[in-house]
Amino acid sequence: MLSATDRNRELCSMLRVSGAADIEYLVKESEVLTGQPGRHFVISGADRLVYRLYWHSIGCKVQRLDDRGNAINTQFLLHLELRGHSLGEASRVGQLYTPAVRH
Repeated sequence: MLSATDRNRELCSMLRVSGAADIEYLVKESEVLTGQPGRHFVISGADRLVYRLYWHSIGCKVQRLDDRGNAINTQFLLHLELRGHSLGEASRVGQLYTPAVRH
């Protein structure tokens, strides 16, 4: 089990998502650099919720992931609806992070 210090250290190695507009850029950046669709996002807090988001021209696919990386819930949202999702809310209050993409 990770201690609070370990969790804070892990978040420090991630990029903070400063707004919903950043999400599109970060997903596309990850797809271009890795060749893999989507990108992981983490909502900081006691639960440390992890999502995988896929960006499409008319909307996005949001998957809530379990501890093993398996999708336990999938939603399809229009881009504007993402702002009302927990990912959008977390980005507004500075609690949304994503791992840096390694080249």
